[in-house]
Amino acid sequence: MNARKTMQAGAWSSRCSDIRRPSGARRFMRGMAAAMASLLLSACGNMDVRKDADFQLHGHTQDRPALRPTRSISSFSDSLMCMDRLLREARASTTLITSKNIPDYSGNVAVATKDMIITALSQMSRMSNAFRFVDYEVDIVRQDTVQNLTTILLNNNQLQLQRPALYVSGAVAFLDRSVISKQMDIGVSGTDAEAGYSRTRGVSLMGLDLHLGDFRTRTLIPGLDSANEIVIGNGGRGLDLAGRINSYGVQFNVGRDYTQGTGPAMRTLVELATIELVGKWARLPYWQCLTLDQTHPDFQRQLLDWYEEGSPGARQSLVQRALGQKGYLRPQAEILPGNDPVLVNVLGQFQADSGIVATGVLDFSTYERALRDFVSLDRNGGLARVGWVPSGGGLPVANLQPGAAGGSEGVRRTVELRVENLFAGRAGFAPAEQVFLTARVSRNSHLYCYLANASGVMRLLPNETNSQSLVAANHAIRIPDWMSPTPGFILQADRPGIESVTCLATDRPILAELPEVFRGEPIRPIPGIRNVAELLQAHDGLADSNTFTQARAEWRVLESPRGTASAVPAAPTASASATAR
Repeated sequence: MNARKTMQAGAWSSRCSDIRRPSGARRFMRGMAAAMASLLLSACGNMDVRKDADFQLHGHTQDRPALRPTRSISSFSDSLMCMDRLLREARASTTLITSKNIPDYSGNVAVATKDMIITALSQMSRMSNAFRFVDYEVDIVRQDTVQNLTTILLNNNQLQLQRPALYVSGAVAFLDRSVISKQMDIGVSGTDAEAGYSRTRGVSLMGLDLHLGDFRTRTLIPGLDSANEIVIGNGGRGLDLAGRINSYGVQFNVGRDYTQGTGPAMRTLVELATIELVGKWARLPYWQCLTLDQTHPDFQRQLLDWYEEGSPGARQSLVQRALGQKGYLRPQAEILPGNDPVLVNVLGQFQADSGIVATGVLDFSTYERALRDFVSLDRNGGLARVGWVPSGGGLPVANLQPGAAGGSEGVRRTVELRVENLFAGRAGFAPAEQVFLTARVSRNSHLYCYLANASGVMRLLPNETNSQSLVAANHAIRIPDWMSPTPGFILQADRPGIESVTCLATDRPILAELPEVFRGEPIRPIPGIRNVAELLQAHDGLADSNTFTQARAEWRVLESPRGTASAVPAAPTASASATAR
């Protein structure tokens, strides 16, 4: 026991002597250990968050997404617009429609299928006003403000819901994962090195069944159904390298995988099914909208390849020449630099009119929307460029339409004005009969509409109820808005003769620049303006009158049959033709 204590004491004495007389290396190591110990002790002590302010300052910017948002555009986005035109040409009346929840019994497709149906119906009703969705559904589990208020108002008889005529029913029929899978692994090894390569591919199938039903009888209409399925693929590649240098080992792994999501696949199925259901129900040639070149599965991928293979200058040239052909720029104008204010403004206008995010920057979405009309299928069913000059990076001048009209930069727009309740075989309207019109502009514009009848000329839009003159592109503007409980006015036929409505579309608001008589109360005759010619003459007095685009719709007011009293007084006031509400 004593001997052991002596040895321990001797050892301790030896260590203490080492500490008292350390070497240079040991002194450095022990100094580092002491510094590390002090850092650990300080880290465990009190902290001052103010010292991290400079570091935390970067959180605001780092939390932002790195890419701009883009519109969700599928293969059938143009098909929905095509259906909208077919419904408008067929003069389809507005139909109230609703939808059941679209369940997924597989539990693997967590997407908002019902909301995709609502969006598809809305996109095919912008010009035609074919459908209005009745949004009422009781969900005991997930209550929200609108549902709670609706329930309260219904119970107190303060809210009346219109009964829909149709409803959409269906479900995600199936999702079969890894229907086909393929895997390949290969490798070689040696004394000091190893290498391996692997590749995997898989195919899953997803199906969607939708039906259209009669809401009044809660029966599904025979033949109005859609059953489609889509392939969802995934794949990956990997490369492994390993080697040894003397006693050290080195490993290198690289891989690339892709998985096609269920969200875009479901949107594609929903839009296809909605087109089929609506086309069959309205008895329209809906297949004309499904045979567009833009519905090709590789359409956007091919355009992305062309986008990436071209230089920034070639993209600028292509897009600007395409915008010239579409009327946004003068076709033969020189190519503008990307930061030119005129080009930034024109790109923003085109993006807003095309339904994509308006940034004023030439990105792939803008490239795809501008050049999609210059792509078609070749004899082999592949996508081919039409009118492009790959070497020059632009569209041939011979393929452009010269002399784009309107606008200080040559911007061309169209205005469509149509009487909705003047059907074929009908000569006109009886006095006091209501008249309904719709107007549509091809570009976001300021819209001013005037009525000309026996009482004079009066401004219909904008008015006290609809004070904003700016309207969206390719949306039907109802005159008056017969779907609104407060339309602002009603339009009635006046005395026998010819009546008309004239609409003017401009790039900017111009009401304040017109003579004072035009800025008076709407739905009242404008003093001193007796006809449409005098109306247009007043607008021609503006400096940039070439920016106006006009459209006119007229109808005949018939004589009242003998023995019947006219609803319009013998000396009617202006309000007898356009009555303010």
